[in-house]
Amino acid sequence: MTGASDREPDFTITHDADPSETLLVGLSSFGLAGLTAVDYLVDHLDLREQGHLSAEGLPTVTPFEDGRPRHHTRLFSRDDLDVSVLVGELFVPVGAGRAFADAILDWTEANGVRDVAILSGVPIPHGPDDHRTYYIATDDYRERYLGESPIPPMGRGFLDGTNAALIERGLDSPLGVCTYVTPVHARVPDVEASIRLVETVQSVYGLDVDAGPLEAFAGEIEQYYAELAERMDARDEDLPEDRMYM
Repeated sequence: MTGASDREPDFTITHDADPSETLLVGLSSFGLAGLTAVDYLVDHLDLREQGHLSAEGLPTVTPFEDGRPRHHTRLFSRDDLDVSVLVGELFVPVGAGRAFADAILDWTEANGVRDVAILSGVPIPHGPDDHRTYYIATDDYRERYLGESPIPPMGRGFLDGTNAALIERGLDSPLGVCTYVTPVHARVPDVEASIRLVETVQSVYGLDVDAGPLEAFAGEIEQYYAELAERMDARDEDLPEDRMYM
C-alpha cells in the first residue's frame, strides 16, 4: 500500500487576481531570513492576500493567529504596485524542490510574470566584512536590474532544492530569475540578515519601505518563528549542506 510519504508531492496554486510582473519569494530556509524579509514587506507595503499554494504528499503545517488559520504559502499584491510577494512557511525538502519550483514557474508563465527574485540566507562561516547581500542571477535578470548595482555576485558554489530548480528554469526560458543570498547566523530569525535582504530589494525595485523597524517586527513574532525553526530542525536530514556556496 502506498502511503502519503511515498507519493510524488503535488502543488497547486489558486489566485484571485493577476500577479505583477515581478514576484519576490521568501521560504522557510536557513535563518528564516528570506521569510522574515518578505513577511515584513507584506506588512509594511500593505499588501493583500490574493492567492495560495496547496501541497499534497508532504507533511504540512497550518499556521494560525488569534485562533484564525491561514494557508502556509500565500500570494500577496496591491493594484498600484509592480511587485507581488510569495510567503512560504511550508518546509520543502530538497527532493521536492523541483516539483515545488515547477508549480510556481508554470503559474508565473501562465500569468505574465517576467522576473522572480528569491530572498535567502546561507549558513556559511563569515566575518563582519561578509555581512552583505550577493546575487546569483540569469543573464537577462542581471542586464535588467544589476548593471549599475553595487550588489556583488556570489563567487562560486552550488544551488540545490527549490532555488536550484528556479534558477535552472530561468536559464532555459525568457523568465529572469535571481537568488539574493546573505550569510546568516544560527539564531532565528536572523534579523540583521533580513534587514540586508529588505534593503537589497528596496534598492533594486525602488520600494517605499523602511527596513529600520524590522527588528521590532521580528521581535513581535520571535516565538512563532522559533516554533517554525524547531519543525525545520526535526527534518534537517533533508536540508542541503552549507558548502553549497563558496
